[in-house]
Amino acid sequence: MNATLPTAEALRATLAGLLDGLPPKQAAQAVDRLIANYRGTTPTDAPVLRDRSDVAAYAAYRMPATFEAVRSALAALREAAPDWAPATHTDIGGGTGAASWAVAGTWEGPRTTVLDWAEPALALGRELAGLSGIPALTAAEWRRARIGAGLELAPTDLITVSYVLKELTADVRAALVDTAAAAAQAVVVVEPGTPDGYARIIEARDRLIAAGLSVAAPCPHSEACPIEPGTDWCHFSARVSRSSLHRQVKGGSLPYEDEKFSYVVATRFSAQPVGARVIRKPQIRKGQVLLDLCTRDEALRRATVTKRHGELYRAARDVAWGDEWPPGGNA
Repeated sequence: MNATLPTAEALRATLAGLLDGLPPKQAAQAVDRLIANYRGTTPTDAPVLRDRSDVAAYAAYRMPATFEAVRSALAALREAAPDWAPATHTDIGGGTGAASWAVAGTWEGPRTTVLDWAEPALALGRELAGLSGIPALTAAEWRRARIGAGLELAPTDLITVSYVLKELTADVRAALVDTAAAAAQAVVVVEPGTPDGYARIIEARDRLIAAGLSVAAPCPHSEACPIEPGTDWCHFSARVSRSSLHRQVKGGSLPYEDEKFSYVVATRFSAQPVGARVIRKPQIRKGQVLLDLCTRDEALRRATVTKRHGELYRAARDVAWGDEWPPGGNA
């Protein structure tokens, strides 16, 4: 593979090469068990990822979706701070490296360290990175570490924490976010797009702000979230293409799926959040588009864009869930 910035297609191709020969039935059985047990109820000295087939099955099931969710969050960071690029990156609980692939696909050349407690996951992640042919990935360091309150982190430009907080107790989550905030210039946290996942993101957001960071995305501001707790939750969607093995493992027929996720990006350096962000799938009706927005004045509001708005109407028909509104930030 050429040494170019990685894409979802490159990741799928690399995964396919490793997973050739893994029987779909075996993969499906491993995924069922891993979904129920991975990390959350397993001591770090006896990970549920027991062997290569376990880890390969898990990578086939989750790695493409995690990659797309993190890539979306990183794209929002890049939009908020287009002149900033990390020289160093630490991926906490990175497993097989999906977030590290996303980082390497967003900026060229960050030095990455992946921390995880499951040695089989680290081993497969290292192998995938080596097969990628991408210098930033092949040079990454894969290190076993207990992901918990005692984790020590060297100063770094960027920290990613993706789909990890849900597997930790409240006290450990708080300690981990505080540690990340103290070590990094930018912190990106991604969780499942569920009410519980959103609640963990809000907890992390509050702690990052308390530590002196400012929210760069997805929120237009660093004030309190305007969503009343228990009434709704903020989340987004990323389209994930499925490989043949992925469809067999997942038991689905569609060539794609939509990964729902919640996230927060916070920075110690200057960033420019969007003026307003589309927080639900736009509703396109005859002659009008309904947009649910989170705005910089801390309010949630619905914008109705009609044909009489001309160019703005045409833009509304093309805007996607999670995008800035209006395009270019000019109200």
